[in-house]
Amino acid sequence: MKKFFNKIGTFISESYNELVHKVSWPTASELTNSAVVVLTASLVIALIVFVIDLGFENLMTFIYKVL
Repeated sequence: MKKFFNKIGTFISESYNELVHKVSWPTASELTNSAVVVLTASLVIALIVFVIDLGFENLMTFIYKVL
């Protein structure tokens, strides 16, 4: 049981060291730029899905009126 807790302690210690000393965190401007890119891409994809949905709705309405 003691080995188990030693392994957990080692894991936490190594994780902390890696997060503090080895990970390169983005700057605020890099993070802002990435957020703008994600937001823009999401809006473009949502617009494309909306247009496709509207087209299918009109197509189905036309088909059901004909039948």
